[in-house]
Amino acid sequence: MPSLQSRHLRTVDVARRAGCSVQHVRNLERDGVLPPATRTATGYRIYNDAHVQAALAYRELAIGAGPVEAKRIMRSVHTCPAATTVALLDAAHARLHAERTELALAKQAADVISTEPIDDVQASDWMSVSELAVALGIRPSTLRHWDTEGLVVPDRDTFTGARRYSPTQVRDARVVHLRKAGYRIAPLRGVLAQLGRTSGSGDIGAALAARDQATTARSRALLDATAALTVLLSLQEGVVSARAKTPRRESRNPR
Repeated sequence: MPSLQSRHLRTVDVARRAGCSVQHVRNLERDGVLPPATRTATGYRIYNDAHVQAALAYRELAIGAGPVEAKRIMRSVHTCPAATTVALLDAAHARLHAERTELALAKQAADVISTEPIDDVQASDWMSVSELAVALGIRPSTLRHWDTEGLVVPDRDTFTGARRYSPTQVRDARVVHLRKAGYRIAPLRGVLAQLGRTSGSGDIGAALAARDQATTARSRALLDATAALTVLLSLQEGVVSARAKTPRRESRNPR
């Protein structure tokens, strides 16, 4: 088990080891990401190995879970039982797993939907709200909601004003329908934009592949953060254990 080393580290020492600026180290301490530093008689901060590990853990957590969640996890390290920190890490990994599931569904759908021929359009290829709703197994009100959200905006009949969906708009509706499988509305706009720029799946595939790489990088960062947190928690447990073993001094003024 690691032990808290007695050597004193300066702010610049922590910054160099964590790959950040001196001011950033001070900000992390101010935000509760780092445990409070002790001070010299002249007011200079004194850091140690625990501060370095906390800075390293936060750096990777910010990549893997975002800065807000990273700060939440780091504050829990210093103020809550270890089980709380572990639970927050589990939740961060679970969110990444959910994103991977959504991404896999998007890839499958993009491969099928984006390669379907939508040229050589005939009048009979257009669909009404009720026809498309039946085809997708949804309510017409859902299609109207997508229209309001700007996700799938159909054309309008010149005389009646009724919604009419072209083959391209039908394809877009099928993509948005992925939301029922867990794909959120916000990322769908990006997929629809890619579909609008190409008749094939190349651009979409590249965009989804880039997202896949980014998700993998975040997963790796979470692994690195977990390693740093393991060391940090061990350091803290070592300090607590050392304090518990320190014999108490007897009072010089017995009753």
